[in-house]
Amino acid sequence: MNREIFGLSSMATRPILTELSEHIRLAHGIPVRFKAAGGVETTRRVREGAEADLLVLADGALAALEKEGYLLAGTVRPLWVSQVVAAVPEGAPTPPLGSESDLRAALLSAKKIAYSTGPSGTALVDLISRLGLTDTLEDRLLQAAPGVPAGTLLSSGQADLAFQQHSELMDLPGVVVVGPLPGDTAISSLFSMGVLTSSTQPTRAREVLDLLRSDTATRTARARGMWEPGDE
Repeated sequence: MNREIFGLSSMATRPILTELSEHIRLAHGIPVRFKAAGGVETTRRVREGAEADLLVLADGALAALEKEGYLLAGTVRPLWVSQVVAAVPEGAPTPPLGSESDLRAALLSAKKIAYSTGPSGTALVDLISRLGLTDTLEDRLLQAAPGVPAGTLLSSGQADLAFQQHSELMDLPGVVVVGPLPGDTAISSLFSMGVLTSSTQPTRAREVLDLLRSDTATRTARARGMWEPGDE
């Protein structure tokens, strides 16, 4: 019986993994399925004993789980780099983002600023602190619930500016991606992958891991706003 390879992932990589899972099933005959949730939630599930074959998370979270023994030694691989972008509601004026002063102006003019949980949200809060705007913007920051795209707070009218991974914002209805953050304010995240120690099919899981680093996977990732490490 050709048993399914099951993986856990964060939300940022969900669109790519969904597309590639279907490709692997059709082209290689291996049924693959990933269940996506917020990175914090996925990490919690692994620590609580969730059984799966593969894990895709931001590199820092994956490294911590590897150190704690949840991943098979030697299986962790860097996968894709994702960039945080700014977005506004469809029909709203598009602010320029060519410089740090442009970003500062966009932040100061926003009434509510949506951001996500996980590494990209933490990085945005750190950036706001670095820009010296924490006190000014504190009451305007609106964090999306775990697993909920920050862009949905734009389309629902709860925010007028949002920051999140490009892959999570690019296909949302009612949302316009403005672009990446400029210069030294740019935020990017490395997502990595490994085989979980709970896997009952570690050999086949490694095979899928390799397929997710193929040329086809790279092209799919680029179309979804991500790229291979070192290929910026």
